[in-house]
Amino acid sequence: MIAAGRRRREWRIVAIVAAVSLVIGSVFAWFVAPTPSARPASLLIGIVNGLLVAVPATLLELRARRIGWMRALRRLPFLVYLLAKTAILTLLIVLAVLAARVAAALVSTTAQENFTERLGIVIAFSFGATLIMLTVFEIGALLGFTTLRDVFTGRYVRPREERRLFVLLDLTGSTGLAERLGAPRFHALLADFFRDISDAALDGRGHIHKYVGDEAILTWEWSRGIADGNALGVPFAARARIADRADHYRRIYGVVPELRAAIHGGVVVAGEIGDVRREIAYVGDPLNVAARLLDAARTVEGGVIVSREVLDAAPVPAGLAAIAMPALELRGRAAPLAVAALVPR
Repeated sequence: MIAAGRRRREWRIVAIVAAVSLVIGSVFAWFVAPTPSARPASLLIGIVNGLLVAVPATLLELRARRIGWMRALRRLPFLVYLLAKTAILTLLIVLAVLAARVAAALVSTTAQENFTERLGIVIAFSFGATLIMLTVFEIGALLGFTTLRDVFTGRYVRPREERRLFVLLDLTGSTGLAERLGAPRFHALLADFFRDISDAALDGRGHIHKYVGDEAILTWEWSRGIADGNALGVPFAARARIADRADHYRRIYGVVPELRAAIHGGVVVAGEIGDVRREIAYVGDPLNVAARLLDAARTVEGGVIVSREVLDAAPVPAGLAAIAMPALELRGRAAPLAVAALVPR
């Protein structure tokens, strides 16, 4: 089952790619039209060709991890995988070009002849444009599409203050699990675990900032995170996703993973950092406090702890209750921090 947030994200990406393909296909077709009178027919053919190449390729790329034979391809050496992917891409382009040729024939015999004359140019352009698009997807999958967007737009070239909400989640008992399962199986368990967390984050309209060992750091712009208690419900949505796949976890790993979580927020400085390898980093007390709260969550019933600052701003989602706890003395802070435990009603 595809989570609603993941499906929404996928179709948003498809819509963006379709719009970009429509523009690129139109511009290309306009300039390669042999005569001004041939431009309307050329535009139609260019749009058909662009959409029929880009949209199926995008859907295939987005859903590759859920298609058995595509998952098998990803396990091959990268060069072999790249060649196989190129072959699939070439097949898509050939089919799209044939469909565009049919469209040309429907428009007029002249349009079909003009299209046939520049067939090589159309194939080369479609191949190059789609290969660039899929390369962007690979980079986006590695960095995160939100991060990639921020890098392209230069949003954080200069550090800037932002008020953000953070949810930190980690795998309970990870050291014992790693020892029992061995490194390869534990890595596979983490991949499944993070996928369920990602689904919950997408449903809650959050952004996956990074993974650190067995921990996931999720973030929201403050106003979006507190709206309807989106962020507060994410740990429980992740638990529900894991529970739905309990049979899978037991069958593959012999255990159903458990998680703990900490929720806190405030003003941080966001900016690009690094030289040889750059990333967007959030620096400030709120993230440090969230990390301390995650340690404290080990001793909290239910394993989900939230700061009073967040709780005062965000409504508690239906089905959850906040139980006040004694203020915590956190290392590095002069004053105790008011906190509460989040539990199902």
